[in-house]
Formats: sequence, C-alpha cells, structure tokens
Amino acid sequence: MGRPSPGAGASRLLAISDLHVGYQENRAIVRELKPSTPGDWLLVAGDVGERLADIEWALELLASRFERVVWTPGNHELWTPPGDPPGLRGTARYERLVQLCRGLGVLTPEDDYPVWEGAGGPVRIVPLFLLYDYTFLPDGHRTKESALAYAHQTGVVCTDEYLLHPDPHPSRDAWCRARVELTERRLAGLADGVPLVFVNHYPLVREPTDVLRHPEFAQWCGTTATRRWHTRHPTAAVIYGHLHIPRVTWYDGVRFEEVSLGYPREWRARPGGPRLLRDVLVP
Repeated sequence: MGRPSPGAGASRLLAISDLHVGYQENRAIVRELKPSTPGDWLLVAGDVGERLADIEWALELLASRFERVVWTPGNHELWTPPGDPPGLRGTARYERLVQLCRGLGVLTPEDDYPVWEGAGGPVRIVPLFLLYDYTFLPDGHRTKESALAYAHQTGVVCTDEYLLHPDPHPSRDAWCRARVELTERRLAGLADGVPLVFVNHYPLVREPTDVLRHPEFAQWCGTTATRRWHTRHPTAAVIYGHLHIPRVTWYDGVRFEEVSLGYPREWRARPGGPRLLRDVLVP
C-alpha cells in the first residue's frame, strides 16, 4: 500500500542514481537538482561519474543543497580510467572515494546507518557496497566461465572487465563475497526493528534483470547472496540503479525502485524526458 503524501512543506527522502556527469547534458541536469524543502535528504545510488574530479564536483554541489547526502558506489566510480591516478585500483580507489565523501559531509557505506525521521519515517538508511559475483547467470549457463565466454562471443561485455580492478582481492567476485560477509555482520547487529531503506547500485534480487535487452549482461548486475535480505530484515524500500531502466516493482510485498538518470541517449527517448528525483517513501 502506498503511503499518504506528505503535507505541504514536509521534508522528503529523495533518490537518484547513474548521473554520469561526464556527459555535459547530464552535468547540466545535475546543476538544476534542488531540494523542495531545506530538510530534504538525497540518496545517490552510484555511478555519479568515472573521474575523481567529476565525482567530487557533483557530490560537493549536491551536499551544498541537501540537508544530507548518502552515497554508495557504482561500478563506474570504481574504474581506473586513463588520466586518473593509476595506483588507485580496487580497495585503494574505494577508500579514496570514502575519504572524498567524508571531506564533503557525504555519508557512505562505511559510516553509521542514519535514521530518517521525516515524512514516512522513521526508517534507517542502509547504503551498500557489494559489487557482483557472476551468479546472475544467463539461461543455459551454470558457471561463471561459461557465462563470460558467452558474453565475449556475443560482444556484450561490461567495461568492468577492463577498468574495475579488485586489488588486493584475487577477483571481483572474491571482493563481492568479502563485502557481503562484512555487511551481513553489520545487519545482524541491527536489533531495534526500525524499517530499513536499502540503497545499492545493483538490485538485491535477480528479477529486475529479466527485462534486459541483452540477458548476458545480468552477470554484472548483482549477487544471489542478497536474495532474501529484504525479507530477512524489516524493509521499507529497496533503491537501486545500474540498469538504466527506471521503474517500480514489488517482490514479497517490498517496493523496489530503479532510480537512474542514465545516458542522454536513453533519457531523451523516454516519454516526458528524464526522470529525476524520486520520493523513496511516497510512491
């Protein structure tokens, strides 16, 4: 059931992802993002950009406008693109991003989970950094090796394979498993019953990837290890991005919303133009 709309002037919990501010059209949109009230919070579910300077520009701007900004990384932030410091790979790059955010007052998956007390609250905001482990296998494939070979055969291969380095972990899936284990320990310590709003770059369940034009891309879109998190814990909503298919779906009675802006060629084609800030608790 949808929650009632907040009263006039009530602060809102808002979300967006996949800003991709390396595109000038998207940068112009981000310049115009503003809260509706001084108390609005903004959840940013990853893929702000690829370069540190672009990520810092966008998050600094948003942090200056919203009461609180909560960020979780997408795969693009974790790339080591040409022109950025080459030594910032894997966990070293993630740690630099966390340091950048803390300097701006932006919360990250490494901080205490804050509680939103405004319209629709109280809810606890849980930003996640989990990556993926190639367990969202395309039909007909039972192993990561088979799925990757198929993707290379079709030509649909995520750029992560070339620019997202897992150092010092032996693989991206090993890094994912370590992040899942760490996060499960933190979630187990939440015993006060406050409903959670999960914020992750990737969907916590496989089903949203069923609409992908290229099903082989699903293996870079999450992990089956999180399949029951939204039922194991009291959950008010799950916010994610990455797929560039903004929509609302429901699983086990829990609302999942993909909140991406996406690339200009994608949002130009949508009826009504780009979808921007979404109300997390007021559908």
